[in-house]
Amino acid sequence: MLKLLTLKRALVALLVIAPLSIATYAAEEDDGPRKPPEARTSGTLGPQVMRAITEIQEMMSPEDEEDEPDLEGAKLALDELYERRYERMNDFEKSTILNFYTNYYLTTENYVEAVKIFEELLTIETLRADTRLRTLRSLGQLYAAEENWQNSIRYYEEWRDLSEVEDSVVFRGLSYAHYQLEEYVPARDFWLSYLDMKFNDREPVERDDYAYLNGLYFTLEDFESALELTKTMIVKFDNKTDWQNLSAIYATLDNDARRVQSLNLYYLKGLLDDETRFLNLGQSLAGIEVPYSGAKIIEEGLEAEVIEANVDNMITLTQMLLIANELEDAVAPATQAAELDETGNAYDTLGYLHYVMNNYEEAAEAFRAAIEKGDLKDDSDTYLFLARALLELQLFDEAKDAASKASEAGDERSTKSAQDFLKLIESRRGYYSIIAQRKADAIDFYQGYPPLQ
Repeated sequence: MLKLLTLKRALVALLVIAPLSIATYAAEEDDGPRKPPEARTSGTLGPQVMRAITEIQEMMSPEDEEDEPDLEGAKLALDELYERRYERMNDFEKSTILNFYTNYYLTTENYVEAVKIFEELLTIETLRADTRLRTLRSLGQLYAAEENWQNSIRYYEEWRDLSEVEDSVVFRGLSYAHYQLEEYVPARDFWLSYLDMKFNDREPVERDDYAYLNGLYFTLEDFESALELTKTMIVKFDNKTDWQNLSAIYATLDNDARRVQSLNLYYLKGLLDDETRFLNLGQSLAGIEVPYSGAKIIEEGLEAEVIEANVDNMITLTQMLLIANELEDAVAPATQAAELDETGNAYDTLGYLHYVMNNYEEAAEAFRAAIEKGDLKDDSDTYLFLARALLELQLFDEAKDAASKASEAGDERSTKSAQDFLKLIESRRGYYSIIAQRKADAIDFYQGYPPLQ
C-alpha cells in the first residue's frame, strides 16, 4: 500500500523545478531595454529580478558541490524580492519567483506552504501550458501526501482535462486516492490504465504493482480475476505469498481439489512453514482419501517443531492414522495426547485404539485412567467400553460393575445399550461356565492307559 511518509519524501525529487537558465535571461537582456508597457506580460526577466534570482539560485544550488546550500538566506532573499517587486512583476517573473518558493518549501518538506504557492501559480492567467500541467500534477501529489484525497483527485482530473496525453503517475495517484476513499471500482480501473501504460512503454512492472491490483480484486470479491492474476504472479515471481493466495482463492471458489493440489505444490516446493497450513494440508489429504500421506505431513511438521505437540494436534494425528488403519503407528501419538490432556478424553481415545487392536488389558487400563481423570465427553460410553474390554478378559464381575455405571451415567439410549450389555455379560458368564464344566467333566471321564512295565 501507499506509504505516505515515503511519498512525501519522494515528492521533493519529483516536484523540484529545474534550476533556471541565467544565460538565457542574459541574452534576452542584451536585446536592449524592455518596453515598460509590454514588460507586464512578456516572457522575460527584468535586470533587477534576474540579478536577485541569480543570487537566490546560487544560495539554493551552489556551483561548488562541496558548499552547503544556504536555504535560510535564500528564503530571506525571496521574501524581500516578493514584498518589494511582486505586484509590479510581469507574469513570467511572477511564475519564476513562485517556482523558487515551491523548490524551497519542497526541499524543507513544508508541503502545506508548497500547496499554497502551487495554487497561487494557477492564478497567473498567462502561465505557460507546460507549467500549468506540471503544477496541477504536483498539487495532486501534494494533496495525496497530506491525505486530502478529494483535492488530490480534483487536481489530477484537471490535469487530465488539459493534457493531450495521459500520464502513468496521474493514473497511479488517482487509483491510490480512490482506494483511500473506499471507491474500489475507479481505483481498479485507474490502476489497470497505469499498468497498461507501463506495458506499452516497456517499463518493468514490479510484483508490488500486481499485488496492489490483486488486493483490489479481493476487496471487490472478483475472485476469478484474482485467480488469473495470482497465476501470472506465480509464473513471474514464484513468491511464497502468491502460492498461499492461490490455495485461498480456490477455497473461496469452492474448488477443493485445486485447493488441495495447490497447497500440496506449496508443500513440495518446501515453502510450508506454519502450523495452520501443515494441519490444513494433512487433514485435507485425509478428506480426499489419502489419510496416510496427510498423517506423514503432520508428523513432519511435528518433527520440525512447526506444529506444536499439544493435545489437539496429537489427537488429530492419532485420528488420521486410525482412518489410514495404521493402528500400531497411532499408539505413540495417542499415548502422548493422553499424558498431556488434563481431561480423560485422550485416554478414552487410547483405550479405544487398544480395544480395536485386541489389546484388552491395555484398553482396560486406559479406560480406567480416563475415568480417573474425569471430565469426559461421554461417561457412559467410556464405562461401556471398559465393560467390553473386561468381558474379553473374562472379568465378569468387574465388567458387570462397569456396565451398571454406564447405565446410570447415560441417557435413555445409552442406558438401554448398557442394560443389553449386562444381559450379554451374564450370558457370556454362563457360556464360559458351561465350557469350564465340560472341560472338568472331560478330564474326570478320561482315563489314561496304565504305565508300561
